[in-house]
Amino acid sequence: MGKPGQTERAARAGRVILAGSGVDRERQSPKHVRMNTSDSSPPNRRDFLRQAGTLAAGGVLAGLKLPAVHAASSDLIQVALIGCGGRGTGASANALSTARLGPIKLVAMADVFRDRLDSSVRNLSREFPSQFDVPPERRFVGLGAYQQAMDCLKPGDVAIFATPPAFRWVHFAYAIQKRLHVFMEKPVTVDGPTSRRMLELSRQAEEKNLKVGVGLMVRHCRGRQELHARIRGGEIGDILLLRAYRTGGAAAVARRPGPGDNELLYQIRRFHSFLWASGGLFSDYNIHQIDECSWMKGAWPVRAHGTGGRHFRGDAVDQNFDSYSVEYTYPDGTKLFFIGRHQSGTHEEFASYAHGTKGSAIISTAAHTPGRVRTFRGQTFTRADLLWAFPQPEPSPYQLEWDDLIEAIRKDLPYHEAERGTIASLVTAMGRRAAHTGQIIEYEQMLNDDHEFAPDLDKLTEDSPAPLQADASGRYPVPMPGQKKLREY
Repeated sequence: MGKPGQTERAARAGRVILAGSGVDRERQSPKHVRMNTSDSSPPNRRDFLRQAGTLAAGGVLAGLKLPAVHAASSDLIQVALIGCGGRGTGASANALSTARLGPIKLVAMADVFRDRLDSSVRNLSREFPSQFDVPPERRFVGLGAYQQAMDCLKPGDVAIFATPPAFRWVHFAYAIQKRLHVFMEKPVTVDGPTSRRMLELSRQAEEKNLKVGVGLMVRHCRGRQELHARIRGGEIGDILLLRAYRTGGAAAVARRPGPGDNELLYQIRRFHSFLWASGGLFSDYNIHQIDECSWMKGAWPVRAHGTGGRHFRGDAVDQNFDSYSVEYTYPDGTKLFFIGRHQSGTHEEFASYAHGTKGSAIISTAAHTPGRVRTFRGQTFTRADLLWAFPQPEPSPYQLEWDDLIEAIRKDLPYHEAERGTIASLVTAMGRRAAHTGQIIEYEQMLNDDHEFAPDLDKLTEDSPAPLQADASGRYPVPMPGQKKLREY
């Protein structure tokens, strides 16, 4: 497997965009990513459903459990939510808000925790009463609940994965088997072995013409899309430097589990605190800005050099550092400097910037949305040097990513974000590992690493031991740069 692709060709004024999708056809292609070279036209949604029905009638699907729900017409898209926390509930609301594009209903829900499922049921049933069709018999709880929820769908429906990222490959594999389109939250991997697995699953999904969206919604922001076109068109010259910051108060702090707590469920509920479950706060929080900067650059980093430490976490037992600083290097030597800090009382900033030979740009101003993107003649972002600003107010990228995915399903447009989401997750983890080990980490080294944080997650039950075990004092292993060089813990 080769290094990620070199700087992508500039998407000039004549670049091709998928109709209404906001996704560039001209995408960077790392050497290990297979490109779809088939000349045959894939079936549309009605053909897809008809073919799936023919296969079932012919016995190919004999023995599989029949779906518990059947669409009233081939235009109805049914949705199953797996992972009913805040992000999953929000993604479901965005999915149901695409009803202007055609009929869509939520028909099944699953979570490991009953309280989260019940809270999501209350919120979604109240907000979307006519589109909420999830009776008690289609509300599933437990580690195997994802299968029960997806069994309620038919081929061509949509599964939402908003569980801890460690489970992404497990759920994705089952969705491909069921021939379901997928929306999965980021990150989609946390280490090298699961990244390799996800790249292979992505290939399988694309071969089956399944549409896959990944929750890096900034890519669907119309302002950032225009900024990307302007940068690729040379408005600020060649990019020399990228900077990104996510700094704020204490985050992802975990205290010791209480007496009688199920250790596995304790860690799943607090997934931001444990590297096996989420890649920790570095991967889960910072992937957006690493991805958006790499998009503007038109390349993926090939090397990371990082530092960080645990300064003010007190008696917390989580595995996170509370400060990170990572230097990413792109194939042409350009640098992205990322600073992350979660210490109360410190300067707060949530922004990304690009600096070029002719000017500069603001990629994110104060959060993911609104982006309030702008370009400038100089490097100091003064009003006098303003070249262009995207008009305000701007539509939410959280909704746009769903509009684009559902349109691709209904019109059978190419839509395959799993590869890119996997690479974004991997290069983010590369920076995390550099900080945690105190070593310079190369892309190929990260991709081919053999440390899988949580093997055999597809075999987990509620009675399984947790992938991470505490010592006799109740503390979990933490990264120790320079002392633990080969693995993060």
